[in-house]
Amino acid sequence: MNFSVDLRKTVRSERRSFELQVRFDTRARRTVVYGPSGAGKSLTLQAIAGLLRPDHGRIAFGDDVLFDSVAGIDVAARRRGFGYLFQDYALFPRLNVRQNIAFGLEAGARNPRRHVDGDAVRHWLRTFELDDVAEQLPADLSGGQRQRTALARALAPAPRALLLDEPFAALDPALRQRMRRELDALLLRVDIPVLMITHDPDDLAWFGDAALFLRDGRITERPVDDGRPEAARLRAV
Repeated sequence: MNFSVDLRKTVRSERRSFELQVRFDTRARRTVVYGPSGAGKSLTLQAIAGLLRPDHGRIAFGDDVLFDSVAGIDVAARRRGFGYLFQDYALFPRLNVRQNIAFGLEAGARNPRRHVDGDAVRHWLRTFELDDVAEQLPADLSGGQRQRTALARALAPAPRALLLDEPFAALDPALRQRMRRELDALLLRVDIPVLMITHDPDDLAWFGDAALFLRDGRITERPVDDGRPEAARLRAV
């Protein structure tokens, strides 16, 4: 499956106006959108996920058109079939691990019951080695356990692609390298397309089968120069 993105969005505040004009196609299993803070990475990911409506353009995944401003198509986020891992994980603080995982599996506005069970919940608890902390709240988890819980929640509904928003930014620097290895192993198990945004060249070097370099709201043909050799060795798509 490939992502085909051509979007424009103007975001205005009292002090500034930011124009996002992003266009790319990628068939890579793992695509990383890399750029500094304020480049428009999160806006791009949110537009693909259906959390932000572009002003103009077209977004497709494979043969499915998700947004087309001319044709009047705007598929709701829940119906796009993507798993989304937020930068801060966005776990529900009053729900335990198994409830967080089950949240996207149950229709309606009610929270899953405390001891919710089911094949999908059991599978992801076991796969991500969360059985021992299944009844704990997010505040009682380590950084790695929180990340695995958030990833399990994103994957429980069997999404067709995974969108990752700065997945290591919330971790202590000492944990990041270990968690990159762990996430890499987890992604090999699920084997679905991944689109990641990051400002960290180490993420780019580790996960960038294809690399897109974003600066000032636009895709550039050369890496963003941050003085680190990891990014410079990777080519733009």
